[in-house]
Amino acid sequence: VFTDYCRPSIRLSALMGLRVIYVMTHDSIGLGEDGPTHQPVEHLAALRAIPNLHVFRPADLAETAEAWHLALKSPSTPSVIVLSRQGLPTVRTDYTDENLSAKGAYVLAEASGGAGKRKATLIGTGSELHLALEARDTLEADGIPTAVVSMPAMDLFARQDDEYQASVLGPKTGRVAIEAAVAQGWDRWVGPDGAVVGMTTFGGSAPASELYKHFGITADAAVKAVKARI
Repeated sequence: VFTDYCRPSIRLSALMGLRVIYVMTHDSIGLGEDGPTHQPVEHLAALRAIPNLHVFRPADLAETAEAWHLALKSPSTPSVIVLSRQGLPTVRTDYTDENLSAKGAYVLAEASGGAGKRKATLIGTGSELHLALEARDTLEADGIPTAVVSMPAMDLFARQDDEYQASVLGPKTGRVAIEAAVAQGWDRWVGPDGAVVGMTTFGGSAPASELYKHFGITADAAVKAVKARI
């Protein structure tokens, strides 16, 4: 939420084309019991609206390292690396020399039977990506082939060609994004028939796990959203 104070500097560095790397933490309602004044909900959307600014929201150590690498390789574009406060599980277990975050989004887990069998796509960022994986397990068990897409950098994904975007996002039906923030900006990726499991209000004061349940940002909510759209 303190990007509100820093926004003039962030905007100027983008306008001036400077390689400044802003490392911001406490990225969502998951920061806990400090209440809604300290919990960002609209800030990701506001940062993503700034031209010439990379906004990275990595989900684990691997994506964080990739984000740092990409930020260092951007001599005329500043970067905001958005990190969580709470402990998170590792979602990337297969390491590769390729920087998977470089294209902004990639398929973390394909649907059973392969891309051709995919009926639903769950898109997640940061601390909500593991919820997408949990929802996928449930949907797969219910006979719905489901893929999980990680989208750590929306602006980089927007630069990719239509063929790559389509290969990552899959069918235009059954797309559901999960992010503990307002939905602005996600409509481009989930489409008119998709849904966003996120925030529509300011936060609250409670432990992270209770807040996620209270605001309905859960794997079960994602499962219900998918089933309502396929």
